[in-house]
Amino acid sequence: MALAQAAVLTDPRLIVPLDVPTLAEARAMVEAIGDGASFYKVGLELFATGEGMTLARELKAQGKQVFLDWKLHDIGTTVQRAASVLADVGCDFLTVHAEPQVLAAAVRGKGRSNLKILGVTVLTSLNDADLIEMGFSETARSLVERRIHHAIAAGADGVIASPHEAALARSIGGKDFLVVTPGVRPDWSAKN
Repeated sequence: MALAQAAVLTDPRLIVPLDVPTLAEARAMVEAIGDGASFYKVGLELFATGEGMTLARELKAQGKQVFLDWKLHDIGTTVQRAASVLADVGCDFLTVHAEPQVLAAAVRGKGRSNLKILGVTVLTSLNDADLIEMGFSETARSLVERRIHHAIAAGADGVIASPHEAALARSIGGKDFLVVTPGVRPDWSAKN
């Protein structure tokens, strides 16, 4: 690994995505990176295999931070109970859709734990035309702004925002409000 690559990996703000189909592949990635990273994202693919929580527990046992990018979106009781279980495991970040009831339920569920609740404002793959097709009558930026306010009102710790909306999220949420930007890649990384 080149020096520039190693310097990027040791940045504590970097969250390494484990977006692979098997637990064995995720373990191999973590082993290959070694002490080069301390924060890992476990996405839906591993969750769907039934091995996502196994990996989360293993990472926590290794002293790593765990970001569960599961974008929970369900009735309040279900989200609250799920957040409570994930808080008990010691997970660090959990994504939920940034709708008032979902956010509030997740915040209740985490209780006094260190689990950080992050609201997904608008999926980064959606544009204004997609939102119109879905029945929204506002731009993506307007919806992002509204949902940032929902996250703050619910007591969430931050939001997921595209690089284009990160400054907006920071200006509304303030310096202690977490703004996590997905899919930002260094020039040397694979593009797929």
